[in-house]
Amino acid sequence: MRLRYSDVTPERWYLSRRELMAGAAALAVVGATGGGAAAATPPAGPPLKATPNPAYRVADAPTKLEAATTYNNFYEFGTNKEDPSRLAGTLKPRPWHVQVDGLCAKPRTFDVEEILKLAPLEERIYILRCVEAWSMVIPWIGYPLAALLKQVEPRPGAKYVEFTTLKDPEQFPGQKPGFLGLGSLDWPYTEGLRLDEAMHPLALLTVGMYGQVLPNQNGAPVRIVTPWKYGFKSAKSIVRIRLTDTEPKTAWNKAAPQEYGFYSNVNPTVDHPRWSQATERRIGEFRRRPTLMFNGYADQVASLYSGMDLKKNY
Repeated sequence: MRLRYSDVTPERWYLSRRELMAGAAALAVVGATGGGAAAATPPAGPPLKATPNPAYRVADAPTKLEAATTYNNFYEFGTNKEDPSRLAGTLKPRPWHVQVDGLCAKPRTFDVEEILKLAPLEERIYILRCVEAWSMVIPWIGYPLAALLKQVEPRPGAKYVEFTTLKDPEQFPGQKPGFLGLGSLDWPYTEGLRLDEAMHPLALLTVGMYGQVLPNQNGAPVRIVTPWKYGFKSAKSIVRIRLTDTEPKTAWNKAAPQEYGFYSNVNPTVDHPRWSQATERRIGEFRRRPTLMFNGYADQVASLYSGMDLKKNY
């Protein structure tokens, strides 16, 4: 049985949870108590030094660490927003290797420590927007994904990049058959980008946040962040990156193709079939705000989609 979003989060539950999160009172609930499931203050991880990059900052204050680490989507740990912080202790982010192969001249397997040293680490403050119409402002740590891809020298025929998350039900309880009585996505979780999207300077190979290494519940030890797309496009706990000449089959597109297209660019004119994407609520705020095209990064990325029908290619 394949998991549909409606199987996981009935709309009435989603709407009530979203309203619960409104404003400072909701932030206190999620940040301080994690809905009763998470610790009051997540333990600090090992520090990770990075140079702040002033070119990638937003005017809004960052979301509180407590909220960013206790209210998130990571279905390998469960379908509730609090499940990742509650169950992520099973993940072992060391040792860890990432295989990079496919249509490239120099396929290679990288140890995570090698990944950390490939390029200077920088802090970028990006907006993370989720398809359920909420968003966060997070200081991520990493470097352009292009720096890793250039190490393997993509061949001329490479047009896409596929990302694969670890498949290990012992470390990811949400991958166990019948977990919480629900069906399953088609594990392992896969995502994909066009090669030019993956090589864009905004696409971040991410190893930390808030001045520390990535917490398990946020995608340790390595993930990507593509800030002009919905959050589920930013694959977590990556073990393989494959260059290919064909569009990869992605996890949510396979599970619910009528709801989740390959591109998944933030586009306020394209509604989710069961709710509007025209406005969003920033975690920690009372008011709703208009959703910006490409999540506010249109000046940087709109040229990637010149001539495309962005309602058809959703």
